[in-house]
Amino acid sequence: MTKKIILASSSPRRIEMMQSRGFDPEIIPADVDETLPKGIGMRDAVMFLALKKALAVEALLKDENRADGQLIIAADTVVYKDGIIGKPKDRDDALSMLLRIKNTSHYVATGVAIIGAGEPVRECFAEVTTVFCSDYSESQLSDYLDSDEPYDKAGAYAIQGWFSRFIDHYDGDFDNVVGFPWSRIEEKLRAF
Repeated sequence: MTKKIILASSSPRRIEMMQSRGFDPEIIPADVDETLPKGIGMRDAVMFLALKKALAVEALLKDENRADGQLIIAADTVVYKDGIIGKPKDRDDALSMLLRIKNTSHYVATGVAIIGAGEPVRECFAEVTTVFCSDYSESQLSDYLDSDEPYDKAGAYAIQGWFSRFIDHYDGDFDNVVGFPWSRIEEKLRAF
């Protein structure tokens, strides 16, 4: 890869995924309004937000006269169960989310936008994984909610963290549930 990569995210999981695969991206988190248009579907929502983040970072680079020869990667992840579930606002919100997905299945969608800064190169896609949760008690949930894990993640859980004990199985890409569908991203990067 000859182009410099900019990751429009401060997500420790996304940064770690890139670094563990030999990439050292410049980190420029996108500061955008994440309000979604009414009635938008899960796939369109994550692609809309990912592209919005990538374009915001591209605009910032243009303002700094640095928008040439760089690839910007942005992503957004949501959980979907009878509606879009984002990150919890507080403990009660996290509890409500986790009770909603208990002992049933839900979807995790991640949208990814890859754009060439200052170039007409634009790629945007969504990956969806179905996740099946097992049963868990209120006391187990209470212990989990006492940790830091649920509060910066869509759906209030991390499949790779403490909550993994409550994941029965999943259909699709594990990395997508973490928040960065690496195999699809790598395929797109090779094309660039």
